[in-house]
Amino acid sequence: MNFVTMSGVLESRAARSERAREIARLLAAEYPGTARELCALRHDGPFQLLVATILSAQCTDERVNMVTPALFARYPDAAALAEADPGEVEELVKSTGFFRSKTSHLLGASAALAEHRAGGFPTEMADLTALPGVGRKTANVVRSVALGLPGLPVDTHVARLSRRLGLTRETDPVKIESDLCALLPEEDWGALSLRLILHGRLVCVARRPRCEECLLAGLCPSAGTSGDKRTSRAGGSTR
Repeated sequence: MNFVTMSGVLESRAARSERAREIARLLAAEYPGTARELCALRHDGPFQLLVATILSAQCTDERVNMVTPALFARYPDAAALAEADPGEVEELVKSTGFFRSKTSHLLGASAALAEHRAGGFPTEMADLTALPGVGRKTANVVRSVALGLPGLPVDTHVARLSRRLGLTRETDPVKIESDLCALLPEEDWGALSLRLILHGRLVCVARRPRCEECLLAGLCPSAGTSGDKRTSRAGGSTR
């Protein structure tokens, strides 16, 4: 599919891929580090990141990081959390919002992980998304950050910026993920997602993008245009 560029001409997929790679390069220089280093959720290993990512739905990363130390101290692994009293877990995670459904997901996912612990932590997308409360976005976070595997999580920031940058026209996260993955080498996927999130929070904010100070302005077909009318949740997370 060809897209219209800033100059009004059609952009081929090859040209769009080249522009996407330059965008990724500039963002990497602006926000250096690996996917693990860029991840705002504090964790030690894939299980803790899975728990933190489930908790981060409709909640800031900062709030999750305030909750998880006590949660992990009380329930250090999947086996312990699987046997936890739901009321105790609800009390620990209450401040993250939607605490009853999150507790149900945490206990269900932990039980499934504990049952299959002999096989190690699951790494395949299908196995991760089979866990209660784990969608494709959460699975991609765990794969790209904690497991060092290809994965491109699409949250509201990634979806919004990828459309403003003319890298996709899609609104469905799975289709956006597919478009972005087709444009970039897989080793860039996870870190690019986190860098887009940072850039969306700091510069390309939803209501009023600061295009005059954006390092991507020369590559962005939306540069100089107004932002989204919907308000983005500041400090939102990577689920």
